[in-house]
Amino acid sequence: MLKCRILDSLGEVTPTQWDALNATLPWEPSPFVGHAFLHTLEESGCVAERTGWTPRHLTLWQDDTLAAAMPLYEKTHSYGEYVFDWAWARAYEQHGLPYYPKMLCAVPFTPVRGPRLLGATPALRSALLDAALALTRERGASSLHILFPPASTREEFDAAGLLPRGSVQFHWRNENYPDFDAFLATMNHEKRKKIRQERRRVRDAGVRFTWHTAEQASAADWDFFYRCYVGTYRAHGSSPYLNRRFFAALAHAMPANLLLIIAHIEGAPVASALNVFDARALYGRYWGCTGFIPGLHFETCYYQAIEFCIERGIGRFEGGAQGEHKLARGLLPVHMHSAHWVAHAEFARAIARYVEQEGEGIAHYVDELNEHSPFKAGAHEI
Repeated sequence: MLKCRILDSLGEVTPTQWDALNATLPWEPSPFVGHAFLHTLEESGCVAERTGWTPRHLTLWQDDTLAAAMPLYEKTHSYGEYVFDWAWARAYEQHGLPYYPKMLCAVPFTPVRGPRLLGATPALRSALLDAALALTRERGASSLHILFPPASTREEFDAAGLLPRGSVQFHWRNENYPDFDAFLATMNHEKRKKIRQERRRVRDAGVRFTWHTAEQASAADWDFFYRCYVGTYRAHGSSPYLNRRFFAALAHAMPANLLLIIAHIEGAPVASALNVFDARALYGRYWGCTGFIPGLHFETCYYQAIEFCIERGIGRFEGGAQGEHKLARGLLPVHMHSAHWVAHAEFARAIARYVEQEGEGIAHYVDELNEHSPFKAGAHEI
């Protein structure tokens, strides 16, 4: 018999208990669903009721053993998700119905694909879904959303009656390149020439780069990165989701999984980017700069990351959500998906029609991207 418990904090389970689930899943584990990352979001105050992210982590127990779990949040807004449902919320509001709260299974502020139902067997994952739907009804929430799960879990969500929704990201694949020039050799002449020109402009501006794991980065390095991070948000007229305390705690909790790339001119830092990585993948997360230099964004966020992957033998680089400009830099489109359950029957039908039409548009979009591959014929498959 399994007993269900709702946790208000990941502090209620030990890292060993939680991370054992991530390690036994039938697909690739993710550093973002590890106890260290999720708990640091809570301990720093970035994920809390006051920020609109109330933890409702769903856990299944066999006596004193944690058998399965699901990172789950009760949301009072749709910020920090990267699968946009603002139009759904507006439609509810126009009909005098509350869209919030809603239930969200995701990694906060992190559009990275990975495990969401931490259960080693289909039966455990089905039990998690049943419990999540029951909790959604019990809380009077409008809906349940599961963002960026592994593609192989789609059938399980379909069987539970969740609506599939597609999206596109851009990822780079390492084809065992010995160096960056070998990667460039697979691209067509136009794109290869453009990348070389972009990199040359940055070098000619006097920019040099250093790489730092969290174990190597100094407090001054982190202070500069955070200044860049905040500046990027302010430049777009918004407030950052994460505070300085979060990054300090994350550097302590995951020292071997963070890569800080810093750009310098004559020893003075001018830009930085933070990446998370493990043996399989490097994930681009945040970046910022103190002033405009042509090509600096592409070099700091993409080309340096690709160089790092080649040097470490890391299989792929995930550049984050959105951005057609990534295609020209060698990042190819990858289908992503999410799953949604809507309590209101009429809205559920309307949203299903909307998502179907949206899916047709995404298919056409990917077809267009196919026609503009940056690689030589036969070098890569999109």
